Amino acid sequence: MDANKKKREKRLRRHRRVRGRVFGTSAQPRLAIFRSNRQVYCQIIDDEAGKTLASASSAGKELAGDRQGNSKEASVVGDAIAKKCKEIGVTKVCFDRGGFRYHGRVKALADAARKGGLQF
Repeated sequence: MDANKKKREKRLRRHRRVRGRVFGTSAQPRLAIFRSNRQVYCQIIDDEAGKTLASASSAGKELAGDRQGNSKEASVVGDAIAKKCKEIGVTKVCFDRGGFRYHGRVKALADAARKGGLQF
């Protein structure tokens, strides 16, 4: 089996395990993170209604421009999602790391979202 394919399958297995425990409600939606090699994406999701309430990414129009490095861009995305959550009145979220280790870009995004006022 290809090493990259095996890596992806292991991440998806971890993600399914996490999703078995983490569920977003209207009172406490889910903060879901995905990171690719170049970008970081996050969404605030209400799983009861099946709707995305807010989203931010390093590829988005408001954050596009000069590349700052992966961790710095992830913290900018964390600030942006925290601001959007304040606008829609969300303060508490449950964190879904998407099967990724809580390290590097994922940790930078989470720390920036906490500084922005989100609780999880």
